[in-house]
Amino acid sequence: MYKLCSLLFETTNNYNTNLQTLLKLIKQTSNKSLIVAPEVCLTGFDYDNFEAVIDFAPHAIEEIKKASKNKIIMLTIIEKRGDKVFNFVKVFHNGEVVYERAKAKLFRFGGEEKYFSEGNKEQVAIIEVDGIKIGILICFELRFKEFWIKLEGADVIAVPSWWGVLRTEHFKALTRALAIMNQCFVVASDSLNEECTKISGIINPQGEVSHNGNKPCLSVDYDKKEIALMRRYMDVGIE
Repeated sequence: MYKLCSLLFETTNNYNTNLQTLLKLIKQTSNKSLIVAPEVCLTGFDYDNFEAVIDFAPHAIEEIKKASKNKIIMLTIIEKRGDKVFNFVKVFHNGEVVYERAKAKLFRFGGEEKYFSEGNKEQVAIIEVDGIKIGILICFELRFKEFWIKLEGADVIAVPSWWGVLRTEHFKALTRALAIMNQCFVVASDSLNEECTKISGIINPQGEVSHNGNKPCLSVDYDKKEIALMRRYMDVGIE
């Protein structure tokens, strides 16, 4: 049986320190863990040192690949493709990047469109990794109901985020509603940085919430029967 794990830690100015923190937390999880880390947790949105952010990506990707044996790891990493920069969510499993897509809805209140190109929203879709149907919404994408519909039928929806503290209640309400509406597990991971909500957690298909609190890694059993029971009990047409 898989474990679902939401991570909660602070992103510092030292990218390698952040990577080592991530790798340490991954190492602490058991085999058959599905792990979600905060958005851009390795570098933050360090626009003043953007070339260094981009240069760090290849090294980080190789290190996370090594840590992904018998585990599913999800986070976003900033990369340059051609002359464009994207915020890519990546899914690592058994030493490979098995899926990636660029953030499709940039947070314009934070000026992301000045630095990033937007990904294709048609690529927001359910993927299957080791028998688990997974959907991913990157931070601001959580607000778009068209994506909720696209991810209907997922077993787990991951929400790697860098969510503003002023909108903490929105983050809590939307992640819980997503689990209830799509009758699935939601694994939400936000940053411990000052400007963020400092809230990570896991919501089950009944909408019951477990928050990390002071734990850098929260682990909950993934039981697919919970999904099937909820969808059968409250049949709203989700297969």
